[in-house]
Amino acid sequence: MTDSDDERIAELEAVLWHDDPRFARALGAGRPRRPREYRNGRAWLTMACALTLMVTGAVVRLGTLLAVGLIMAALAAHLFDTSRRRGPRRPGP
Repeated sequence: MTDSDDERIAELEAVLWHDDPRFARALGAGRPRRPREYRNGRAWLTMACALTLMVTGAVVRLGTLLAVGLIMAALAAHLFDTSRRRGPRRPGP
């Protein structure tokens, strides 16, 4: 490879380490894991709590629980959005 190719690869590696260090570390160890965009553990947990609150609110006929469950569902839907997690895009070369 030429020097410019080596520089470009080093630059890509630095961007990857800055963007998602856990993914880069796992990739370097030969055991890649899902990138940050595809890890939705908190979102699923929030959605499960929201659905529990909504069902409980509907069964007990308590509007406050139902409303809180709906708000939590909206928050969980927002957590599933992967485009918001990315920082501002840098202009291309």
